[in-house]
Amino acid sequence: MEIYTGNAVSTGVAIAEAVLVGTEDYRIPQTTIPPDDMEAELALLDSAIQRSVEEIAAQKEIVSRSLGRDAGAIFDWHVGVLSEPKLRRDIAALIHKHLWSAAYAASTVMRDRQRRFMQLTDPILVERIRDVQDIERRLLRHILGERREDLAHLTAPVILVAHDLSPTQTAQLSESKVVGVALDVGGPTSHTAILLRSLGRPAVIGLKDISNRIGGGDLVIVDAVNQLVIARPDQNTLRDYQAQRQHFAELTDELSMLQSLPAITQDGARVLLLSNIEFPRESAVSVQKGADGVGLYRTEFLFLRAEGAPDEEEQYQAYREAILGARGRPVTIRTFDLGADKYTQERSFERENNPMLGLRSIRYSLQNLPMFKTQLRAILRAATLGNVRLMFPLIVSLMEFRQAKMILHDVMEDLEEEGVQFGRDIQVGIMVETPAAVGQCREFSREVAFMSIGTNDLVQYMLAVDRGNERVSRLYSTSHPALLRCIRQVIRTCARAGVDCSLCGEMAGQPMYTLLLLGLGLRTFSMAPANVPEVKKLVRLANVQDAQRIARRALMLETDRQVTNFLREETRKLLPEDPI
Repeated sequence: MEIYTGNAVSTGVAIAEAVLVGTEDYRIPQTTIPPDDMEAELALLDSAIQRSVEEIAAQKEIVSRSLGRDAGAIFDWHVGVLSEPKLRRDIAALIHKHLWSAAYAASTVMRDRQRRFMQLTDPILVERIRDVQDIERRLLRHILGERREDLAHLTAPVILVAHDLSPTQTAQLSESKVVGVALDVGGPTSHTAILLRSLGRPAVIGLKDISNRIGGGDLVIVDAVNQLVIARPDQNTLRDYQAQRQHFAELTDELSMLQSLPAITQDGARVLLLSNIEFPRESAVSVQKGADGVGLYRTEFLFLRAEGAPDEEEQYQAYREAILGARGRPVTIRTFDLGADKYTQERSFERENNPMLGLRSIRYSLQNLPMFKTQLRAILRAATLGNVRLMFPLIVSLMEFRQAKMILHDVMEDLEEEGVQFGRDIQVGIMVETPAAVGQCREFSREVAFMSIGTNDLVQYMLAVDRGNERVSRLYSTSHPALLRCIRQVIRTCARAGVDCSLCGEMAGQPMYTLLLLGLGLRTFSMAPANVPEVKKLVRLANVQDAQRIARRALMLETDRQVTNFLREETRKLLPEDPI
């Protein structure tokens, strides 16, 4: 039995056999082969090298015809690397010596070559690392062929183990038999983590090298309560966790009984519990979980698909499904938050060195007006179908907000001239997710209809911690005293100005922070649909006076650890049996 520690992104316990999945860059776990299979593995390697060379030659011919021989010559280096006898000898030696699979041996040799290029001082030669990566991906694709796991055709529950998952891969889990997830990398508010949380599957990430330590078919326990993954458990451990899994099932049944009840505190304060969704169908799921509407529809996930950006009609149909699924409840649609580790970096010719501080979010929209206007047209058209609000992300200045709103008015005029019906009175708000927005929230309160505090990015920018980097994840803390003071400032400013204020970061769905946020004056929470029932249960057990006392005490504490311990202790007084 082996135990690994990481970061839990959703609660619960899952028990099943492991299935290993390669990522889009073909990160391959270490696997060995029986001695009798060695010759077949070597033959597979030879075939993959030959097919890769033939594929490159065909691509070279196509490029040469279209762009000339000089352009086609860029593939000669790739052919030279693959045809080099030493490459085949190095990979074959690892297969002979360690009985490694051809895929793992090839990946090991190619990554060693990448490291060598990184050590060079000539920048032109260093750039060759991209060519080496491309050669590796091509070679592994031909080695693996159809043996890569197809999650859509799984016939039994499994624990998915991988180095990493892209948002697109993660989205595919919703229709699969994956009951739990364990990943080498990722932070608790990375975009993959957000998707996993919305799916409600127990998941632990940031496990470093678990994909190299677990074999396909191994029995695995994902303990997302204690942030553990247990491989090959002994019988006593397995029995204990089977009992815990049953306990969670009973808690889930109990929470489902709250679906039709409002979130009202013991002393009569009404709290709105909204949902964060990534896909249109989640809107109806949110209602089933007891949500009061959609507080954040992350539309960028419409763009994370192989076909490219959706056109106006495709977007309209997606928004229509989300609005109708809410059954008259409010739906807040955020314009696309593209850039950084999402859409633009994968498609840009030259990636940004620091994309989180680069061309992302509203900045990207304002520099890609045709794309931005297409989305605004689709949102405005869909706004005739229900209670729809429009939200701009990552606003840092009044001029930015005014520019975005001016483009919105231009789109309205175009629709008016075309005789197309649209939501004329749509409310427009902003995400408060930078220190600049917090500092100017009073000025913003005079021009916006509502504000939504996005703690995921706000923590990142306040504490200078990359939210998707597991190596600094311990520094990423929603209990930091500076963050609590910023949240209090925004809530107070909105209350004085009569502007609606919500909090839509992952913090809103964590029961540990519910009493604190209630005490700070927050009355609208927006969270993953799976978190709504438990937060509702806590709200219905709380009273505002006690929550205010808790908030005052928390604001006096000096460290995030003190805040976390205090809030956890106070929450357990109301939810002694629930995992906090």
